[in-house]
Amino acid sequence: MRRKSKGLGKIKLQTSKNLLIGAHVSIAGGLHLAFERGASIGCKTIQIFTKSSNQWKSKQLTDMEIQLYKAAARKHKIHPVVAHDSYLINLCAADNEILIKSRHTFTDELQRCEALGIPYLIFHPGSHVGTGELEGIKKIVESLNLAHEQTPRFKVKSVLETTAGQGTAIGYKFEHLRKIIDGVDEPERMAVCLDTNHIFSAGYDIRTEVEYVKTFKEFDAIMGLNRLVVIHCNDSKKEFGSRVDRHEHIGKGAIGKDAFGFIMRDKRLIKIPKVLETPKGVDMMDDIINMKLLSDVAQEY
Repeated sequence: MRRKSKGLGKIKLQTSKNLLIGAHVSIAGGLHLAFERGASIGCKTIQIFTKSSNQWKSKQLTDMEIQLYKAAARKHKIHPVVAHDSYLINLCAADNEILIKSRHTFTDELQRCEALGIPYLIFHPGSHVGTGELEGIKKIVESLNLAHEQTPRFKVKSVLETTAGQGTAIGYKFEHLRKIIDGVDEPERMAVCLDTNHIFSAGYDIRTEVEYVKTFKEFDAIMGLNRLVVIHCNDSKKEFGSRVDRHEHIGKGAIGKDAFGFIMRDKRLIKIPKVLETPKGVDMMDDIINMKLLSDVAQEY
C-alpha cells in the first residue's frame, strides 16, 4: 500500500524506467573508455574529467580522440555526460600567477567540452584565500567573463557547484551563486550543480521531508530550479553544518538514506542527472551498490 507523503504535497513519484543515475568514472587509457566503464555498471549518465585533474597543462585533443569519444557515445547511449574541471583551478585566487593559470585552464576545459559535445562543465566557484567573499565573487565574475569572451557561441554551460564552505570557499550559500550568475555578462551560459554533501555540511538540511521541502523551496526562490542541471548524490562523513567536504556512501553517513529517497522521488528533478562521487575501489563495486540504493529508495513509499 502506498503511504501518502505529508511534506512533498503534489510532488509525484518517479518510476524505475525514468531513473537518470550514474557515477564519476575514470578516463584512464582514453576518454572513450569512460563509456564502457559506465555501461558495465549500468550508468544512465556519467561524469568525467576531460584531462588529468591534478595538472595544469594538457595535450590538445586530437581528431582521433574526439572521433573515438563520439563513436563510444553513440554506441553506449549514455546521456548526458557531464565534466568536472581540474581541482587546481581557483577562479578567485589571491595569487595572480595562480589566477592567470586558473583562467587559462578553465577556458581550455570549456574548449575541450565543446569539442567533445559535453553540455555541462561543473566547477567549484573558488576560494578567496583571505581577500573576502565580495572580492572573491567579483573575481569569479571577471574570470567567467574572460573565459566566455574567448569561447563565443559555445553550447557548453559553465556550471557552478554548491560548496561545503570549507576554508575560504565561496558557494556555501545559494546567494553566492546567485550573485555570480547575476554578475556575468552572459547569464544564459550559467547553470548550477547541487551537491548533497556540500549543502548539508553548509547548513541546508534535507534529512526529513519538511527540511527537504524547505531547502528546495529556498533554492528555487533564490536560484530557480530551472538553473539546476546536475545533482551530486553524496552522503556526508561529517555532521550537519560542519563546513567540511567529506563524501560518504549513500545511507552510511550523517545525511542518511531517506534524503536520497526525497530526491529520487521528486518529479521536478526527474530529468536531472544524479551522479555519485562516493568513495570507490578499482572494481567499481561501490558504485554498483550505491546506484542500487538510489534505485531502491526511488521505489519506496
